[in-house]
Amino acid sequence: MSQTATYHTTVSWKGEHWGRIVMGNGPEMDFSAPPDAQGHPGVLTPEDAFVAAANTCIMMMFIWAAERYKLKLLSYECRAEGTKLIELDRTEIFTHLRFWPVIRITAGDEEATVVEARTRRALQAAQKYSLVANSVKSEIIIAPKIEIVSNP
Repeated sequence: MSQTATYHTTVSWKGEHWGRIVMGNGPEMDFSAPPDAQGHPGVLTPEDAFVAAANTCIMMMFIWAAERYKLKLLSYECRAEGTKLIELDRTEIFTHLRFWPVIRITAGDEEATVVEARTRRALQAAQKYSLVANSVKSEIIIAPKIEIVSNP
């Protein structure tokens, strides 16, 4: 039987090109459009939030998958980039999201090639089960750098 969960945010206009967001989980912050769209620098933008949502979701799903694949995770860091296409009529779409995770895993007594293969499967599972990645129509591209460490 399927289940549902509901998440919410509340935004309010503060004047000019400023807004305030309150997230259902508690955090709140100011936001704006990006500077190239008459917004302000140094604050959250909808574009940043979109890319961050996918990046954080894939990371959390990788942590979940690493536990299930019995990986000994030492560190995970991922730079993500969203490429936006601006059409002649000024409509916009993110065509793809690129992720560059740097993952460090300890091999323990296992062979490095076996651990690396399991790490890649965990990363594939992370993408497959990422709510946000599954909810966007942008192409998802993940180019990992996996470092297997014999003894941390």
